[in-house]
Amino acid sequence: MKQPKSKKPRKQRKWLVEAPLHRRQKMIGSTLSRELRKKYNRRSLPVRKGDTVKIMRGEFKGVSGEVTRVSLKSYKIYVDGVTIKKADGTDVEKALDPSNVMITDLFMEDKERREVLERKIK
Repeated sequence: MKQPKSKKPRKQRKWLVEAPLHRRQKMIGSTLSRELRKKYNRRSLPVRKGDTVKIMRGEFKGVSGEVTRVSLKSYKIYVDGVTIKKADGTDVEKALDPSNVMITDLFMEDKERREVLERKIK
């Protein structure tokens, strides 16, 4: 499934809704911190569970935490400690857009992710 050549918003939305999982994973990308950019020679990476991120926009700006969950269905991420209160008083995790966070520390226990990063370094 290719990205539509049409600039019509309807087709762009349709493409996002019908995207397969391997494409969705790449669309959940965030910028890397300056240190990680220099170290891995790249500007951004897809966010994964276990990464440490710093929130750059919104009401939680400046808060850092570990990514607890990544939702490919809604294109959102959930960060440890970022919660909102519902009307009945219960705390619920706040869904964040990955474009509004910066990755400060990578979860490197995945072999495939290490290979991706080493490929770019060489």
